[in-house]
Amino acid sequence: MTAGLAAARANSILNIYRATAYTAVSAFVKLHTGDPGAAGTANASANTTRNAATFAAPSSGSMAISSIGAWTMTASETITHISIWDASTAGNFTESWALTASVPVVNGSTFSLTTLTLAFTPIAA
Repeated sequence: MTAGLAAARANSILNIYRATAYTAVSAFVKLHTGDPGAAGTANASANTTRNAATFAAPSSGSMAISSIGAWTMTASETITHISIWDASTAGNFTESWALTASVPVVNGSTFSLTTLTLAFTPIAA
């Protein structure tokens, strides 16, 4: 699977065209060492923490992260992807994204996402 929306999340977004209410979700970010797959569970980082993320208001089809906690790494590995969930544990997988660049981390180090932008493209001009 290429990183992107989970089928359930895509369906809930598409349902707005059926005048079906869309339920907002909180965003919790999990780290991965490869593509998270269709269920968001593949290639999980040894650090299983999902950090709550907040985002600035969207503009022109994209929105940037405004805050997220850092992870204290529990293994030496390379982070390549993130998945987004609607709960800090259990919950539902909503989407996944590849990082612009892979980030090698060392056991005990701190990993922070200082920039993260979610976008729908293309936007009609």
